[in-house]
Amino acid sequence: MLDLVILSLHFFICFLISLAIWRRREDVDLHSSSTGTVETRPDGLILIGKEDVIKKSQRVTAKVDGREVVVFYHEGKFHAMDSRCYHEGGALRLGDIEDINGQACIVCPWHKYVITLETGEGLYEGIDPLEPSPTPQWRSKGVKQRIHKVTIDSGNVYVSPPDFSVKFDSDYFAEKYRKNELDLEKLCNSKPAK
Repeated sequence: MLDLVILSLHFFICFLISLAIWRRREDVDLHSSSTGTVETRPDGLILIGKEDVIKKSQRVTAKVDGREVVVFYHEGKFHAMDSRCYHEGGALRLGDIEDINGQACIVCPWHKYVITLETGEGLYEGIDPLEPSPTPQWRSKGVKQRIHKVTIDSGNVYVSPPDFSVKFDSDYFAEKYRKNELDLEKLCNSKPAK
């Protein structure tokens, strides 16, 4: 009897996890590399989706070498970065894009951290107390978020795989969430002990 309860509980948990994954995938372009059918060109570029579809949706998430990447289309340009914020792993795909000092920036929905789409720099508003009349100004924390190179070819959007020879703060959360997905997948695919 206990085995039946454990087995039922196992399948119920797997059902809830698959439901959560299915609902989350609604914002993923069906032609992207997240579907498991990764199209990689000989030059290493990974297909994300059709240019016109991404332009229409303004943003899409996809798996690039196992990590979740968000591709934004904003003011005529494509930008790609790790989808988890460098600060605490917030879902950048849900953030608002704002213009700050002439730079397009994503604002993390969790803690309002500001990241430039072009370079991945973290920005903060601060003052210089040595100024006679200090006024807040936007300043850079340096590059914190991993940016991925976007290539457009024949109406398709491609992203270059990450160069891990350089580390960024966002790598921690990209790997953490990747590991959590793998652990959940393992849990659902394993058979309960008798």
